[in-house]
Amino acid sequence: MPLPLGSGQIDGVVLDLDDTAVPFLSPAAWQWAWRPQGPVLGERRVRSAVRRSLKVWDRRRWRGLTGREPPVDLAALDAHLKATLGAVAGHPLPDAEADAVVRRILRPASEVETYPDVAPALVRLAAAGVKVGIATELPAASAQWLLKRAGLPLGSLIVTGEGPHPLPDRAAFRAAAEALGLPPARVAFVGDLFWSDVRAAGRAGLAAILLDRHDAWPKVQSGRIATLDHLEAALAAGGHEAEGPDAPADGDV
Repeated sequence: MPLPLGSGQIDGVVLDLDDTAVPFLSPAAWQWAWRPQGPVLGERRVRSAVRRSLKVWDRRRWRGLTGREPPVDLAALDAHLKATLGAVAGHPLPDAEADAVVRRILRPASEVETYPDVAPALVRLAAAGVKVGIATELPAASAQWLLKRAGLPLGSLIVTGEGPHPLPDRAAFRAAAEALGLPPARVAFVGDLFWSDVRAAGRAGLAAILLDRHDAWPKVQSGRIATLDHLEAALAAGGHEAEGPDAPADGDV
């Protein structure tokens, strides 16, 4: 049976891939990609650098979506990953080294980490008859590789960063709903970025849930969860409600 959404219902859920369904820019991932032989990177420092970088990337994606900058593409994603690497390292790396590290981030050779709440959530959604898809801004080959390494179903990948309208474009969110055979209003999107995941999905007509595993968005009051264990409860409460201005600035949520 469908999941309740406030006074409506949800027949499909689309999970963002990177850092929502699968850990992507984790300390372990940067350790393997940049310093596989050591020294050991400080976990707190890496998480802080990644968190700051993701806030910048969220604003950049949103500004591309709202016409303040060119829309993001795979080249912009590459620049973001290299900037994050520089933040993790504390200084820019030579181009050749940065290119090699980013390649390893996008295609890890070892088993990737997993979130313990993802598999149980997929089981619950399947039992409820809810369709599930995975969407990402990553290249298709990288996304398929991550899903395979994490032991998640490859067939759940429905939107990637390739094509004319990658996430967070409105067309990409609507394409995700179409891939599930559902209208946008019957689909919920779950992502880890506030503006370019949650607000962008809402602008495309999807319900939205902010999965804030690391308490990066404490000012968000509705539709915010720390684990997928609370997904159904957040949907029943109505998901995210639009709030605040329609353009982020430094310091906004």
